[in-house]
Amino acid sequence: MASNEYVLEMSGISKSFPGVKALDNVSIKVKRGSVHALMGENGAGKSTLMKCLFGIYSADSGEILLNGRKVAFADTNQALTSGISMIHQELHPIPYRSVMENIWLGRYPVRNYGIFRLIDTKKMFRDTKKLFEDLKMEIDPARWVVELSVSKIQSMEIAKAVSYSSEVIIMDEPTSSLTGNEVEHLFGIIRKLRAEGVAIIYISHKMEEILEIADDVTIMRDGRHVGTYAASELTTDLIISKMVGRDLTNRFPPRENVPGEVTMRVESLSSSEHMSFKDVSFDVRKGEIFGIGGLVGAKRTELVESLFGLRGIKSGKIWIDGKQVHIPNPIQAKRHKIALLTEERRTTGIFPVLSVFDNTLIANIDRYVRPNRLLDRKRGSADVARSIDMLHVKTPSAATFMKNLSGGNQQKVIVARWLLTEPEILILDEPTRGIDVGAKYEIYTIIADLARRGKTIIMITSEMPELIGMSDRIMVMCEGRATGILDGNEATQERIMTLATQFM
Repeated sequence: MASNEYVLEMSGISKSFPGVKALDNVSIKVKRGSVHALMGENGAGKSTLMKCLFGIYSADSGEILLNGRKVAFADTNQALTSGISMIHQELHPIPYRSVMENIWLGRYPVRNYGIFRLIDTKKMFRDTKKLFEDLKMEIDPARWVVELSVSKIQSMEIAKAVSYSSEVIIMDEPTSSLTGNEVEHLFGIIRKLRAEGVAIIYISHKMEEILEIADDVTIMRDGRHVGTYAASELTTDLIISKMVGRDLTNRFPPRENVPGEVTMRVESLSSSEHMSFKDVSFDVRKGEIFGIGGLVGAKRTELVESLFGLRGIKSGKIWIDGKQVHIPNPIQAKRHKIALLTEERRTTGIFPVLSVFDNTLIANIDRYVRPNRLLDRKRGSADVARSIDMLHVKTPSAATFMKNLSGGNQQKVIVARWLLTEPEILILDEPTRGIDVGAKYEIYTIIADLARRGKTIIMITSEMPELIGMSDRIMVMCEGRATGILDGNEATQERIMTLATQFM
């Protein structure tokens, strides 16, 4: 194939960070009007490669050709003006500004009023409205972003990337917060853009999506290029094998836990917030993995955050080990041996510019403070080292900044943080979101081992195979209400979806 049939060529790209070689002589070619999937485990170098393309990082070596012309972007603005846009994996909008201001940030339309140039808000509103109409999105351009759901913010970021009329659009985990219907809507947009000659670089861990939407697939492992293949030649098993370098015959570990007596009972719990959960009742047992399923907007997160004292409760009762308890805040939750791994890892989970050491100890820091109020680093270092070893955290050292770890390893550190508080009830909200298949299995193994050791696990997940494959029982929610509880061995996608749409 002639070179001019490729809109983008990256050759021999290498990039190192302190203690880590993130990219090692990676090459990729992207055809015009195609969807080119980029796959690999967390830490394989996918996002780093795209950040080198987009001007966020400067590659140590290698060459980038755009339309046959050598480029090296010093910043993201140069990439955008040259025809490359990017939807980032982690969403960072400006929450207390309007949707349209977020869309046109840095390029607001202006009008001249004598010697003054003012933002033309009417034109910005019209342009945003037309953009959403073209993409068949229902979002109010004037609404503040803080009022939007995560899935709406994701849709807004997709529209923003399209608004640049780019030749190449990088989509890094664009469906991580979207519902099934929203994913299909996004695929419709992608097919439209592909027909118009736009090249899409699509990063995702979801095999079914890749096989449905991609034309070509490049697989990376440990910062190296494994190979590029036609999507039609691949299967899920083949992709997994090439990603992890080994066969994964079972996606979930065997169930060896034996649920025992009830540890937590919730009766007729209702939120103090308007339009949140109402009249929810369930119990969970020692050594049980209790899954909570439902569609976006089912109020699952609101429920578990209330159990942890992050949200108010209007009515209802909570019992732990047969005693009624009141949990007004997370400090009380910790005293009752409850831990919560939050849904948004980057926003409410990690401290990115603190070390792995600090992130591991932060929830239990009082345990490591001497009477003179100085930190006992020797004792803390021993526990951090033991946690890193036990959970197989891949990090150069405990002094490494959290932001430099892959998503899967960040998640393991957060799990380690809460395990040091010695919880009896561990609440996991989307514990494998944005994590590759190899790291997922490691997280699953940790969860299964905790249940086997008698810990009570409450797990929210939007991934149906994960919900069915890991749960002993599954409670399904719809519009803030519990619509049914299924035995894990009898649960099917059809039965769960029926319950998840019961009030719609």
